[in-house]
Amino acid sequence: MFWVAYLLMGAFVGLLAGLFGVGGGIIIVPLLAFLFSAQQFPEAFIIHMALGTSLATIMFTSVSSFRSHHARGAVLWPVVRSITPGILVGTLLGSWVAAQLSSKFLSLMFMLFIFYVAGRMFFNVRPQPKYTLPGTLGVLGMGTLIGGISSLVGIGGGSLSVPFLVRSNQPMHSAVGTSSAIGFPIALAGTIGYVLNGVTVAGLPAGSVGFVYLPALAGIALASVLTAPAGVRLAHALPVARLKKLFALFLLIMGIRMLLSFM
Repeated sequence: MFWVAYLLMGAFVGLLAGLFGVGGGIIIVPLLAFLFSAQQFPEAFIIHMALGTSLATIMFTSVSSFRSHHARGAVLWPVVRSITPGILVGTLLGSWVAAQLSSKFLSLMFMLFIFYVAGRMFFNVRPQPKYTLPGTLGVLGMGTLIGGISSLVGIGGGSLSVPFLVRSNQPMHSAVGTSSAIGFPIALAGTIGYVLNGVTVAGLPAGSVGFVYLPALAGIALASVLTAPAGVRLAHALPVARLKKLFALFLLIMGIRMLLSFM
């Protein structure tokens, strides 16, 4: 039954990613937390496993995404190369910090991030070009910040890297394409970090490698890669602006549900 649930989740995530251009982590993490709870995984590590598994799935989905953007010349590879060292440091550090935090505290951080993303999507907030791309140290610093936050909330970083690049006077299509490429080192380092920080934890369910649950990873990655192209096609046939508001409300409901769990 849970294999079917993971495949359905992957199909849903792939469609939404193709339709709205959002990363899957913002949806995968709360849905995985719900399913892991239903499977009676250790409560103290449910959110850790949801975050680690989410980042592991992004390793697969980001490759197909940035290859598509690269084919259209939309990836700024010099920016990817300069920001990646900071991304790796920040993501590995963030995964270590996450392992030291309680499940409830991590849930609170994720809930606040959901409200942030939902608000920007509902009100169609668009970053405005204001600055030039910073120098090497500035890009490294931003990479460390983006990687650290992304690993703490289990995402590929698009919600952070796209606004940074657009504000740095990069075209939107290049910002999105470059962000998709940045998502791979975030996912790779995050997966390594959650595996290493969870490998010595006792009592994790069978099928886990550290804080990554392999059955969920396989089901979600397989289905999402297959359905993402369908989401892209739907984006050209449906009223995406209106659907984005509905999706923002969906995220808001998930955030409120997590908030109620604290009461």
